[in-house]
Amino acid sequence: MSGTAGAGSGAGASADAPVPAVGRAWPVGSHPPVLRGWEPPATPYGPGHRGVDLGAPPGTAVRAVAAGRVSFAGAVAGRGVVSVELAGTGSPALRTTYEPVRASVPRGAEVAAGEVIGTVEAAETASHCGPGCLHWGLLRGEIYLDPLLLLPPRLLNGGPARLLPVLGVPLPP
Repeated sequence: MSGTAGAGSGAGASADAPVPAVGRAWPVGSHPPVLRGWEPPATPYGPGHRGVDLGAPPGTAVRAVAAGRVSFAGAVAGRGVVSVELAGTGSPALRTTYEPVRASVPRGAEVAAGEVIGTVEAAETASHCGPGCLHWGLLRGEIYLDPLLLLPPRLLNGGPARLLPVLGVPLPP
């Protein structure tokens, strides 16, 4: 995966600026299934998927992937949305979005990595994600990026390898 951007026209935002792996936790669960991956649009208004969809039934706790400040907590087109501006990620700062989420934090709140910011809610209006899904997005200014770039390899790959004993195998001479 690269840290390059999708379509967008963020003033002063660089599509080529790398995305730091500042994430400390998945937004839901410990390693949720990715139901639909990031598909950057070719043009600002072109077709694509401007985030990733993670398997998460309604009622699942949604956590901030990294420390930051809640920049939005409310409804957009009938769905709950929480956005967190990530601390220490440059200017413009990286911003994560989560939907559909019933927020448990107000706009302006400082949140720590792994802190619960809401719960997945059943989408009351039509959504590409459908029930049992959290849409997770990442932006720098107005440029959409792949949110999985925020996660370090240990989270993406399930953690470090563990050696287990091998029973019933004869020792070499």
